[in-house]
Amino acid sequence: MSQKHMVICISGMAGTGKSTLAKKLAQKYGFDYYSGGDALKVLASEEGYDASQPGWWESPQGLKFLRQREGDARFDRVVDQKLLEYTQKGNVLLDSWTMPWLLKSGFKIWLLASMEKRAARVAQRDQITVEQALKVLKEKEERTKGIYKKLYGFMLGEDFQPFNLVLDTESLNAEEVFQVLCEVIDNMILERKFSPK
Repeated sequence: MSQKHMVICISGMAGTGKSTLAKKLAQKYGFDYYSGGDALKVLASEEGYDASQPGWWESPQGLKFLRQREGDARFDRVVDQKLLEYTQKGNVLLDSWTMPWLLKSGFKIWLLASMEKRAARVAQRDQITVEQALKVLKEKEERTKGIYKKLYGFMLGEDFQPFNLVLDTESLNAEEVFQVLCEVIDNMILERKFSPK
């Protein structure tokens, strides 16, 4: 993978900080940033949803759109095809749940944290109780896993086979995770010390 055609993909369940981190890394390294979740929100808006508020995916409207996606694969297929097209130009950083399985190359990172830790982070972000966050995360993740299992045959959050790096963020704050990944990018990816799959 030449430096002019570099693709990094960051994944992780809700509450691992992947979106904030991916944006920060893209800015630092001058990569174009693309988010599967953001692209799906655009499609949701076209369906009449107001997907503009923070934590929308965990809201009743977000869950309603998730149920709509369960019955109509076109939403996810359109987004995934567009993300694959973006990778062709290189120097992109993707925030996506599906790309690690659909991309044949690139450096793929999974951020890991327990359900309890993630629920606490989501509760703080969305100003809800931890119990509410746990309930909505469990429903959202069960339904999302079902969508991708049906579409592509992988189990989100359980199958780590495509990943070059799995980083446990349980006891790390956002800045510490950022610093670790900067070290990885500087020493492994930019110097190409790994063999892309």
